[in-house]
Amino acid sequence: MNLIYLHGFASGPQSSKAQFFRHRFEELGIAMQIPDLSEGNFEKLTITGQLGAIERIAGGDDVFLIGSSMGGYLAALYAARHAQVTKLVLLAPAFGFARRWPLMLGKEKVAEWRRTGWLPIYHYGDKMQRRVGYELLEDAERYEDYPEVSQPALILHGRQDDVVPVEYSEEFAARHPRVALRVMESGHELIDVLEEMWVEIVERIGRPPSPMAPR
Repeated sequence: MNLIYLHGFASGPQSSKAQFFRHRFEELGIAMQIPDLSEGNFEKLTITGQLGAIERIAGGDDVFLIGSSMGGYLAALYAARHAQVTKLVLLAPAFGFARRWPLMLGKEKVAEWRRTGWLPIYHYGDKMQRRVGYELLEDAERYEDYPEVSQPALILHGRQDDVVPVEYSEEFAARHPRVALRVMESGHELIDVLEEMWVEIVERIGRPPSPMAPR
């Protein structure tokens, strides 16, 4: 079984949450893979491309996915399409990904993004200003707001999240009986509740049945 962490938008494998969970699982003798979902081409980032990257690293084996923000949305999308996903942990998952962009940017900014083809973004992984193509939004509109996940899943979401309001996770959990939602006293990043989240993951999802190693 593969254990894979999916980072958020404009982030990368060295994110604080990714490295925290990598170290925690290593203490249990379990290897966690953290792919760069943009595969080195952030400007051409799309949902379809990232799902392809996940499929390549999963390799058709059983997989346990942990995803943060956009990575959480991707994990849910992937699980809805691949029965090989056995468990999910979603951290402030970015449900409603496509329809929230106009809410976040405003219609004029989205129109400018469409006209120019590019949106300037601060990339937290690269620690510099980057740009992302309008293909991201065009492609994202092909995908559902709330994937039909049948696997057991745990959602950890901050009550003070001002990026992806907790109501999105509440709606998702209400639609899916195998989903447990734990609302944390935190914001979108969840950095200040890492230890609490680790306890929740171990207690609710449990330790994987056997050591995992990267392919």
